[in-house]
Amino acid sequence: MNAPVSAPKDRIVIFDTTLRDGEQSPGASMTLSEKLQVAEVLDEMGVDVIEAGFPIASNGDFEAVSEIAKRVKNATVCGLARASNNDIDRAGEAVKHAEKRRIHTFISTSPLHMKYKLQMEPETVYEKVIASVTRARQWTDDVEWSAEDGSRTEHDFLCRCVEAAIKAGATTINIPDTVGYAVPEEYAALFQMLLNRVPNADKAIFSTHCHDDLGLAVANSLAGISGGARQIECTINGLGERAGNAALEEVVMAIRTRADVLPFATGIKTPMLTRASKLVSNASAFPVQYNKAIVGQNAFAHESGIHQDGMLKNAQTYEIMRPDDVGVKSTSLVMGKHSGRHAFKEKLKDLGIELGDNALEDAFRRFKDLADKKKHVFDEDIEALVSDEMENAGERVKVMALTVIAGTAGPQMATITLDVDGTHVTMMSNGDGPVDATFNAIKKIIPHEATLRLYQVSAVTEGTDAQAEVFVRLEEGGKQVTGKAADTDTLVSSAKAYISALNKLYAKRDRANAREVAAV
Repeated sequence: MNAPVSAPKDRIVIFDTTLRDGEQSPGASMTLSEKLQVAEVLDEMGVDVIEAGFPIASNGDFEAVSEIAKRVKNATVCGLARASNNDIDRAGEAVKHAEKRRIHTFISTSPLHMKYKLQMEPETVYEKVIASVTRARQWTDDVEWSAEDGSRTEHDFLCRCVEAAIKAGATTINIPDTVGYAVPEEYAALFQMLLNRVPNADKAIFSTHCHDDLGLAVANSLAGISGGARQIECTINGLGERAGNAALEEVVMAIRTRADVLPFATGIKTPMLTRASKLVSNASAFPVQYNKAIVGQNAFAHESGIHQDGMLKNAQTYEIMRPDDVGVKSTSLVMGKHSGRHAFKEKLKDLGIELGDNALEDAFRRFKDLADKKKHVFDEDIEALVSDEMENAGERVKVMALTVIAGTAGPQMATITLDVDGTHVTMMSNGDGPVDATFNAIKKIIPHEATLRLYQVSAVTEGTDAQAEVFVRLEEGGKQVTGKAADTDTLVSSAKAYISALNKLYAKRDRANAREVAAV
C-alpha cells in the first residue's frame, strides 16, 4: 500500500490525463513508445499524478499503463476504472508496480445519466459508489472517486455519494464538469457547498475535471480551486474528447502569473511546457493552433508596428509572461543557405535538439537542400526537418523519387521510386488528383488493405515557399497508425508521410508475428 497524494492549503495537485482522456480524442491514439515518451516528460516536468490509461479498455492500454508504472520515478501513476470489480482489478494489476499508485473509479450521478446511460435507480448507484471504492482500497490506499456529470447532479444526492465515498476510503473526490456545461460562478459554489455540507469533507482532496464545450474549461478549473478544490485534472494542449479538457499549460501559467488573485502554487517546471506541448502534438498528430495560449506559435510573436514599438521600449507593455518561463526563446537566429555547420549545430542546441554525428550530418544536408529552396529558414522549419529525419530513421521503405503530372486537362499521374529493404522499385499510377495518384502508385508497390482515415496538410511557416507538414493516419484490422513528414513539395511530403505510416504498420505486424512465434 502507498500513501495518497496530499497537498498544503495553497498547493494545487496537477493531475494530467493526456494519456487517458486526451488520447480518447478521435484519432489521437498514441503508440506505446510515444506514451512512454510523454509520461517521462510529464514526470520530469513535475506533474503530481499521471493518469496513464484505462486498463480494461484493451490489452494495449493495460500494457501502456503497466510499463509507465514501472518507469515513472516521481509522479503517482493512476489507472481509470468503472464501478465494477473487473475494471478495478484490471487497473490494480496495471499500476501495481508503480512506486506511487492510484486507482480512479467513477460512476454517473446526474439524473440524466442515471436514467438513460446507466438505467439505474439512485439507490443502486449509491451502493456501487461504496462497493467500488471499497474494492479499489484492496489495491491501494490512494483511491480517487469521480461523480461523472457531477456539475448536473442534484446537490442532496451528490453530498450523500461524496460522504459515502470518503467513508469507504476515497482520498480524492473529483466533481467533473463532464459535458462542459458549468459556468465559473456556479462551479466554484458547487465545491463550497460540498465542503460545507459533507461532514467528512476534510478527509479528502477535492478535484476539478472540466471540459471545454463552452470554452470555459480553464476558467472553471480556476474557479474550482477558488471554491476549495486542491487538484486540477488537465491535459497538455487541452487535448480531450469533443472540445477538449482544461489545458495544463494555461492553468499552470494563470496560477503563476496571477498570484495576486490566485494565491496558489504548483510543482510544475514551467520552462518545459513548450517541449511537452510539441511532444504531445507530434505523438497525437493534433497540430497546436497558432494563437493557442502559452504554447501557440504566435503566443510571443508581435507583428503590429504599435506593438513592436512598445516591446522595444519595455517588453511588459505587451507580454505578461517572459517567453523563457514557458520554454520559448525570445529571439530567433535567422538561418539561410550561407549558414555553416557550426551555426546549424548551435541553432539545434538553442532549440534543445541533440543529434549524434551521423544524424547531424544528415540533418545538415537536408537543411542545406531546404535553404536552397527557401529565402529564410525559420526555427519551425528546422524542428520539422529534424523531426522528419528522426521519424523516418531506420524504416524499411523510403521514398527515392517522385514525378507527378497534374492539372485541369488530366489525367493526374504519378511515378514513384521506393527503396524497399534495399531494392529500388518504380511504379506508375493515375488517380483522382495528384495525391490520390501518388498513393495508388505506392499501393501497387506495397499492396495492403489499410484504410486512409486522415490526410492533413499544414504549413510549417508562412510564405509560398513554406514547408508542408503532412499527417497521414491509416487503419488496418482495427489498429491505427500515424505517419508524418515535411517538405517544401506537398506531394513529396504526402508520399513520405504515407510511407511512414506504412512502415509503422509493418512494425506492428512484425511485433504481432513475433508474439505468435513466442506463444508457440
